Amino acid sequence: MNNNLNMGDKLVNILLVEDDEVDVMNVKRAFKKNNVTNPLFICNNGLEALEFLRGSKEPLAELPKIILLDLNMPKMGGIEFLREIRKDDKLKNLSVFVMTTSNEDKDKVDAYNLNIAGYILKPLSMERFVEAVSTLNNYWKLCEYPEH
Repeated sequence: MNNNLNMGDKLVNILLVEDDEVDVMNVKRAFKKNNVTNPLFICNNGLEALEFLRGSKEPLAELPKIILLDLNMPKMGGIEFLREIRKDDKLKNLSVFVMTTSNEDKDKVDAYNLNIAGYILKPLSMERFVEAVSTLNNYWKLCEYPEH
């Protein structure tokens, strides 16, 4: 069974913005267990992610449509990153799912005020995390995205 998120026949790129290596591995493992083979790009903080999305290193043919975002990162945290992309005409419509250890109401309010698609608390057990990625994947597959 093909569980890929695609537009027509093209797989949608996904960007993970996460500074914790263990969490990066968990996301990769959860994608594998759910047979999600979409291209997954990884940036370690908000600044790196902005550079990547704005194409300053190597321009992408297709921008990621979905971002999985940690909030607590060095250099530029998740809320600051969200503020930046929401001000950018080329990036403001990206779907962002926050995956964080922060259970602070202020972080949740700030994130939702910046139009996130969902807020997921870590750490989940690996089993629960795999289920969460499966649910996200089903959600992504239901969504229609504009061509540009």
